[in-house]
Amino acid sequence: MKKIYSLLSLFLIITSGYGQSKQTEKADKLYDGYQYVDAIDAYLKVVDANNADAYVYKQLADSYYNLFNIKEASTWYKKALETTQDAETYFRYAQVLKSEGYYDEANSQMDMFSKLLPNDQRAKAHLENPNYIPKLADITRTFNVEGVAINDGEQSDFGAVLSNDNILYFTSTRKTSGKEDSWTNQPYLDIYKSVRSENGDLSEPEEVEELNTIYHDGPLTISADGKTMYFSRDGHSTGDFKKIKSKRIKVAQQGIYKATMDEGKWGNIQALPINSKEYTVSHPSISSDGKTLYFASNMPNGLGDSDIWKISVSGDTYGEPVNLGSKVNTSGKEGFPYISEDNILYFASSGRQGFGGLDIFKFDLNENEESVNLGNAVNTNRDDFAFSVNNSLKVGYFSSNKSGVDNIYMAIPICQFETIAMVKDKDTNSIIAGASVTILDAQLNEITAQATDMSGKTGFNVSCENTYTINVSMDGYESASFKVKASEGENVIVNADLKPINEMITETEVKLKNIYFEFNKSNITNQGALELDKLVLIMNDYPEMKILVRSHTDSKGKADYNLKLSERRAQSTMQYVISKGINKDRLSAKGMGDIAPKIDCKSNCTEEEDAQNRRSEFLIVKK
Repeated sequence: MKKIYSLLSLFLIITSGYGQSKQTEKADKLYDGYQYVDAIDAYLKVVDANNADAYVYKQLADSYYNLFNIKEASTWYKKALETTQDAETYFRYAQVLKSEGYYDEANSQMDMFSKLLPNDQRAKAHLENPNYIPKLADITRTFNVEGVAINDGEQSDFGAVLSNDNILYFTSTRKTSGKEDSWTNQPYLDIYKSVRSENGDLSEPEEVEELNTIYHDGPLTISADGKTMYFSRDGHSTGDFKKIKSKRIKVAQQGIYKATMDEGKWGNIQALPINSKEYTVSHPSISSDGKTLYFASNMPNGLGDSDIWKISVSGDTYGEPVNLGSKVNTSGKEGFPYISEDNILYFASSGRQGFGGLDIFKFDLNENEESVNLGNAVNTNRDDFAFSVNNSLKVGYFSSNKSGVDNIYMAIPICQFETIAMVKDKDTNSIIAGASVTILDAQLNEITAQATDMSGKTGFNVSCENTYTINVSMDGYESASFKVKASEGENVIVNADLKPINEMITETEVKLKNIYFEFNKSNITNQGALELDKLVLIMNDYPEMKILVRSHTDSKGKADYNLKLSERRAQSTMQYVISKGINKDRLSAKGMGDIAPKIDCKSNCTEEEDAQNRRSEFLIVKK
């Protein structure tokens, strides 16, 4: 990731240069000119001469931080913080420690940061939830991640975007024969493309020569029809830079440019009017309807070092930049926005709580709720960024330096849908808030349980490939089960109407659905447990009620064996109810064997008739 951020001035911090001396003047000049590699060498010479102080250590740490050399940044931040520093230094050291996996130590640095800047959004988030990592680790996986074969291995590859005609465009420093960036001593960025086959294989990457200059080009976004591209470009290529005479440097900002496809080639390249010599405009992403362009910038009136913005697009006419606000942006760094076909904004942030470095988040523009971390299926304790997804082709890509160099990874969406239980009174149609709703998998293993909200609803995100069962219970109502069929991604609404439980009580018995038993067995089944839970509720509502449990068998087997089996079933049924808190003095049990079948079919019973005869009954001894 070091190449990306030092190359794109969007994420660069210019320091005020306090504490300068003759010994550090040369190093500071290199640092102010973003030439971090040479600045590091100059600062290290000051250290070697034993003339370093906390200022030099901080400058060294910041230089390594801007190059994303985590190990060295950690070493020098630790030395710098032997003396009190500004709040941002504590924050950066915390980020570095997270990237190394030292979350407890990172929390200590965030404590210091929060004391110095208590009103900062990052400080508030830390104080509200300092130990957030376990919660992030529990986020439901929505993508399976795989590597791709086109990565260079030694040079940066990032910012992959798949067009609807199966061309993967990305940005890379792999062309090592050209000019190098003096800031990092690394090759400049160029735009490449690779063709994706039907089985997902990618062809050998080719340079998109008509878009590339001797300076930085990329990252990019492409329109739904594949005919318009917006991409970032270094202002040096067009002579659009600012001279700082006192330091003898030329500072060029990143800007966004538009290109159109003509006879198989990109041409008619135009700069957007939002570009500036004073600040960076980069990381474009165009909406599927082509009417809104999202981008990252450190332009004035933002919330932090860099924010996500948007402008309206109508042909070659562009609206004024609009900041996306605090549900996306923080006082830290946000960048690499990508807007999907279904109006989900993906972006990278160092200002939100994450695993370390940059994490990828998503913000649903349809719901306008808080941004959500994508979880550890995608994010790591290093830099993870530049996420894109093609919903039509059902594949996404993102970039990460978790291997030590920026590589592209494939993110395959896991098909999911939301099953929503709407719980109501079956007789009155009134909503039932606070009902317990449990979802089980195809093998009837419990996944999770939730209560319905004030509108009688609760929802579960589940996989498309499986079927599910929803069990619903509520005091005063008969428990019920509902099947949820597999879906192709469309949400499923389950109308869970519950019958008031007191209707189950007659003068002589509590009428439950049959408590069936498996052949030759006396253990309570899942279906049986659901029914017996209704009896427990009734007996809680009627504390004086006493029940006789009578159990029956089918006609298979000898009469004395069936009698003993039915007695075990009656006892098993009674013991289950006692285990739920009902006093044993209120229950009695009797095995009936096969002498009182529900269906008198004798030796000619079908399997279904035998199953109905294997049952328990609940007679009211006292109300």
